[in-house]
Amino acid sequence: MAAESLETDGPRSSMPAELHHPHSKYSQWKFKLFRVKSMEKAPLPSEALPQKGALLEISPPAAPNIELDHGVDPGSVMKLCLGGKSKENMEGPGRRVDMKLQEMDTHMNQLRCLCRVCGMVLRKVKGPVHDVHGDLDEVSKCALRKMGCKFTSWSEVILKVFKVDVTEDIESVHPLSFCHRCWLAAIRGGGFCSFTRTRIPEWKPHSSHCHLCFPKKPSFQKAGRKRRKVIPRAQSLAKRPRWDHGDCISVGERRVLRPFGDRHGPALRAWRKLSVQREQWVRKITHCQKDHLSSKLISEKLPVDFIISFTCLVCDHLLSDPVQSPCGHLFCRGCIIKFTHVLGPHCPACNLTCVPDDLTPPAKTFLSALYSLPLLCPTDGCGEQVRLDSFKAHCLSHELGENASLHSSDLDSYLLTNKGGRPRQHLLSLTRRAQKHRLRELKTQVKVFADKEEGGDLKSVCLTLFLLALRSGNEHRQADELEAMMQGRGFGLNPAVCLAIRVNTFLSCSQYHKMYRTVKATSGRQIFQPLHALRAAEKELLPGFHQFEWQPALKNVSTSYNVGIINGLSGWASSVDDSPANTITRRFRYDVALVSALKDLEEDIMDGLRESGMEDCACTSGFSVMIKECCDGMGDVSEKHGGGPAVPEKAVRFSFTVMSVSILAEEEEEEVTIFTEPKPNSELSCKPLCLMFVDESDHEMLTAVMAPIVAERNAMKESRLILSIGGLPRSFRFHFRGTGYDEKMVRELEGLEASGSTYVCTLCDSTRAEASENLVLHSITRSHEENLERYEIWRTNPFSESPDELRDRVKGVSAKPFMETQPTLDALHCDIGNATEFYKIFQDEIGEVYKKVNPSREERRSWRAALDKQLRKKMKLKPVMRMNGNYARKLMTLEAVEVVCELVPSEERREALRELIRLYLQMKPVWRATYPAKECPDQLCRYSFNSQRFADLLSSAFKYRYNGKITNYLHKTLAHVPEIIERDGSIGAWASEGNESANKLFRRFRKMNARQSKAFELEDVLKHHWLYTSKYLQKFMEAHKDSVKALQATIDPVEIHDDEDISLDIAEF
Repeated sequence: MAAESLETDGPRSSMPAELHHPHSKYSQWKFKLFRVKSMEKAPLPSEALPQKGALLEISPPAAPNIELDHGVDPGSVMKLCLGGKSKENMEGPGRRVDMKLQEMDTHMNQLRCLCRVCGMVLRKVKGPVHDVHGDLDEVSKCALRKMGCKFTSWSEVILKVFKVDVTEDIESVHPLSFCHRCWLAAIRGGGFCSFTRTRIPEWKPHSSHCHLCFPKKPSFQKAGRKRRKVIPRAQSLAKRPRWDHGDCISVGERRVLRPFGDRHGPALRAWRKLSVQREQWVRKITHCQKDHLSSKLISEKLPVDFIISFTCLVCDHLLSDPVQSPCGHLFCRGCIIKFTHVLGPHCPACNLTCVPDDLTPPAKTFLSALYSLPLLCPTDGCGEQVRLDSFKAHCLSHELGENASLHSSDLDSYLLTNKGGRPRQHLLSLTRRAQKHRLRELKTQVKVFADKEEGGDLKSVCLTLFLLALRSGNEHRQADELEAMMQGRGFGLNPAVCLAIRVNTFLSCSQYHKMYRTVKATSGRQIFQPLHALRAAEKELLPGFHQFEWQPALKNVSTSYNVGIINGLSGWASSVDDSPANTITRRFRYDVALVSALKDLEEDIMDGLRESGMEDCACTSGFSVMIKECCDGMGDVSEKHGGGPAVPEKAVRFSFTVMSVSILAEEEEEEVTIFTEPKPNSELSCKPLCLMFVDESDHEMLTAVMAPIVAERNAMKESRLILSIGGLPRSFRFHFRGTGYDEKMVRELEGLEASGSTYVCTLCDSTRAEASENLVLHSITRSHEENLERYEIWRTNPFSESPDELRDRVKGVSAKPFMETQPTLDALHCDIGNATEFYKIFQDEIGEVYKKVNPSREERRSWRAALDKQLRKKMKLKPVMRMNGNYARKLMTLEAVEVVCELVPSEERREALRELIRLYLQMKPVWRATYPAKECPDQLCRYSFNSQRFADLLSSAFKYRYNGKITNYLHKTLAHVPEIIERDGSIGAWASEGNESANKLFRRFRKMNARQSKAFELEDVLKHHWLYTSKYLQKFMEAHKDSVKALQATIDPVEIHDDEDISLDIAEF
């Protein structure tokens, strides 16, 4: 009975007694027939077991690993044995973990017998076995050196010869050795190639269908039955082994040996205990015996349950760097990570899901109790009780004491033999070469430790050693500075922060270098980084750094990605009259600039995905990017310095803004917007693409310079971008909307006549007379395609019409349209144009023009002088030569109208003027708001009514001014605003205000980068303007917004009040 009770501890105890009894009288087929017929009579586990099973005390199954013929797996056998119930439902989670441990142990034992390269069984190949991750032995190294191979490890040789990277191999998936045959192939190839064709197997993690643990023989599967075993002849029988198979279990035609126990013992042998077996399995996974402490070192006799609460549930050692799972169990951090990596993300105790990211440190109360455990020092002759938190330091003191005694004896003998020699110099007094020679062994040891424990981060290990040395020497001030530098904060600013400060304060290279040296000399610390560090930081922010791909490839555009600032005339051979272009222009390639802009928004895009509740790994395609394009002239930009060709002193800038990024998921029907530009009209979001010294009125030159941009733009519409965002390649499609143009630029791009033309509008075909007769009822009729067709008619004149008839047919198209624009209203210039018109109405009301027919020029000058004097006196508005945005905002207010009404003699005219400005102020927020449906819904609903009332007032009270004529922007304001908002949702968000606000930045950056050549000067302006709009640098400026104040306090320590504003005062346009 004792032997039988020992038998129940093995994994075969999960089988019925008839199956595992060594002297069973049932054959295999009779047993199957018996089980099939008696399935309904099979007892449940909760009921009494059969008599034979009760006598043998059969326990629940441990880990059966027996294969039956005809494809019957162990799970089906267990289902039969348990009366039709599943084994997973009958066993506890601890049993399932032990079974998985045993399976992994068997699987890893199988892997240790195979070759990593060819998959052959190692014992079948004659010759020694070689370690895949080991260093080259002397014989192999000499043989490879003769052939020119300088590799030092087998992993490098295998990668070069067999094209297999073994550096990331996992012990539970890949074998750790390779055979002598593959070694010969590598040696014969000289470490560079293989002259034999070696088929590299595909190694997969262990599963229920693992081909190593459950091999399938094709010869058995063809016939559907097992091949009959051929009995050899008597003379060819092998020699009988010393041990017999009397204790084997016969399953079909196979013999399964018992893995443990004495081979010479009785038939029923004792199985090794499950706790011991589990300890061996876990030891092969964690490898923590040398690092973790055993619970047997606890000196006091404490309760067993109390000690178990401080032990790891994986390795059964005392907790080292303890972590707590969501289910409340405690483990060593390294043990649970290795355990989940091998056996899957589940808790070893309760089998619940346990991902390494969910692990948290336990409570401080528990940690204090853990670290206060008394341990007995195992060193001979010590016997001291030491707390757990100081146990390793205590043991290290023993090792250092032994090493010191050995070194002292060696040093004494060395000094006696070298008495009178040269005194040993201090390390700091040596040359750099001598320092390297003296510290070479220490450097090697530290490097080995860093590669093994810290993932090769040698710098962090050395800095940590230096920090600990400073702390032990009570040099805490220097240690604090070093720790702040290691954490990327404190006294030394990040290079990106220094770059942001330089760009936002418009410092040239010489000015920044002077500031850098002054601060270093004054404070004694290197707060700011040198210029070369800034140049390295700006490379990642400028276009041409990130890799990308277009599918399909862009037409007539290079596939190279590392393209920086290029000549704006590249891609264009000559002008119309075959003369060289008389201009200088610099630009980024359009697709490269868009890639850099998206990488700049990478954090915002990933935050949008998380906020919208989408899975990061599932969102790799379906991204749509909306781009707003702006182009405008900057006026006179003449400078006294600079050489080069005679170029026009007017400049034009083409820029773009990423307005929104949306995604259409596979299972969704509507797009989800994950990023929206919060400040679409700011100069911080308007990224420059092209700078050119061109007059915006020169249609031919503007067409020639912007032709490559148009070609790249059209190519990107038909392709999609593949770019890595958040570590995954994602697909983007771009939609371009040219809305950031003023009236003059739209007429240049679309080939229309100038703004003083008879055809007053760029959105409809109305003439000025038609627009004045019907102020409200008009619709958008013009488009880019229609303008192209009209240009062809104007060019060919197919009907042989007169100039007036032809002009009336083409509706004012007189040049070739070369860039598509979105039919919209420029809110900024609309505000300025309407303010200019109201400024003239105020003058007419002061002079009572409605009573006069043709006032003289002197009278008009006197009315304007009186108006300017009144505005300057009452509202402090200085007169301007040309209307600008700031003057327009202050003029179009009720306060300004009341000031003007003081000069109007008639009370009736005053009321009409007040009513007119009141209606205008109710309509203005609709086209100025970024999102009118949210910001001003009431004004949006009443816009049509207010515009009709405004038109009636102009037609009656102010008929003297609008009889047969009307201004361009006033016509668009009354006729086209509701239709544009119904189609686009907004007008103010698509304005050109950001491009206009950046005009002053051009002049600031030009003074900052004053150089002899205008071409290099233009490159510097374009580069620094791009950095100025970087979201990455803007976030650094927000995080370090007090750096300028700290800088000023460092250089000039004077009292600075908190209420002083040291930020850049950039007034809005």
